[in-house]
Amino acid sequence: MKDTIENLNAVFTRQRKACLVEPYPELAQRKRELQAVRVALQRYQDRLSEAMSEDFGRRSEFECKMLDVMFPALQVDHALSNLKSWMKPQGRLTDWMFITNRAKVVYQPKGVVGVIAAWNFPIVEAVGPMIMALAAGNRVMIKMSEYSPRSTVVLREMLAEIFQEDLVAVFGGGVDLAQAFASLPLDHIVFTGSPTVGKEIMRAAAANLTPVTLELGGKSPAIVARSASIQAAARSIAHGKAFNAGQACVAPDYALVPSVLMNEFVAATVSAFQRMYPDPVNDANYTSIASDRHADRARELLADAVAKGAKVTSCGPGDGKRIITMQVVTGVTSDMRIMQEELFNPILPVVACDSLDEGIGYITARPRPLALYYFGKDADEIQRLTRDVHSGGMTINDWAWHVFQGDLPFGGSGNSGIGSWRGPEGFRELSHSKSVLTMNRWFPVHLFRPPYGTRIQRLVSKVFLGNADPALSIAECTTATDAV
Repeated sequence: MKDTIENLNAVFTRQRKACLVEPYPELAQRKRELQAVRVALQRYQDRLSEAMSEDFGRRSEFECKMLDVMFPALQVDHALSNLKSWMKPQGRLTDWMFITNRAKVVYQPKGVVGVIAAWNFPIVEAVGPMIMALAAGNRVMIKMSEYSPRSTVVLREMLAEIFQEDLVAVFGGGVDLAQAFASLPLDHIVFTGSPTVGKEIMRAAAANLTPVTLELGGKSPAIVARSASIQAAARSIAHGKAFNAGQACVAPDYALVPSVLMNEFVAATVSAFQRMYPDPVNDANYTSIASDRHADRARELLADAVAKGAKVTSCGPGDGKRIITMQVVTGVTSDMRIMQEELFNPILPVVACDSLDEGIGYITARPRPLALYYFGKDADEIQRLTRDVHSGGMTINDWAWHVFQGDLPFGGSGNSGIGSWRGPEGFRELSHSKSVLTMNRWFPVHLFRPPYGTRIQRLVSKVFLGNADPALSIAECTTATDAV
């Protein structure tokens, strides 16, 4: 398939026509499509892993398979187990005034869903939303990143074996094709990437009033409380920063640590990294930075921090090119770039934070993160963070494992995203929730038609509104409502 704007428009037209011919795929058909994806992922796991590693320069085979292949396979399993209940119309209550009539919500396919995937986890960010879109009965067009050319080739081949282009189509191409893709009159767009590009996607979608789901990342904090095991917290955070060399939207971006525990935490973090990767330069399990541009940016961020007074504790030497080991940075200040930009690399700033109130104030003064991590045993602190701090998701005493739970939504809040494409929330997001009210033939709806002012109409108004009383204050109304 050619990655041209002409072909993009042609495929969209075919998918739109196919939606009109078959607007509501039945349960059995949706299950067949999902089962075909599950089998294909198993068959193609090695080729997908090899392609992703080639796109990166070097990427851990286990990490490729665990997140980009196994995770969507488990997502298929979860969808197959729950699809029947998700598709079932949901009965709702009518208002008291319309009692005896019947109300329900029907989950209707939206139509053609566009998926725009990022380069850091190219398969899961393409296939994951596709799985839920197919489960919801939609057709899917996928735009892969120009930084994932080999992954695009293999994914396109895999999906072409099981789907016609009028059901699922995969596109590569550059920025011009991405702009044209976002400008299509799609029925929904799922985008994974940066907030900056997310705004451009939303702006393009607005021209067609296309709804969007945006997963945008951000600076996800890890709070290490006084009640935490420093060794356990350091192991988890080091793993989060080293996984995919920190090139993950839910990686711990920075850590908040009590000042008296700072030295112990830094030492434990360095030790944890070195135990996982004793020779990262020659260890195929340690992923390289995806491009020279991204590697240069990481070094620039470190240089900026050092120039402004920070101390860098390296977890070991890299290769001077795209293998960059974890770098723990202390003495950070808010004017450093590492505290202003999402890092997306194995740099870990550590900020002194001596109370939960201070930590909450620090986090809430900044854009809402995609993920929040808490290490500790204090139930009251956990409750406060869960209730009072906005984030897309949260894991307690580890990092990011909430993302792997098939029944949980995954998405952002505020600057870190809009909506979710996972779990039952994802099914509903990629469906139109159509309200349906069935009126009984004998229901006296004619009583609400003109001419107005009849005795029954005045009685209904009195029952539901009461008598007008200009002297009644808002405060009195509030008090009366609270009393009820």
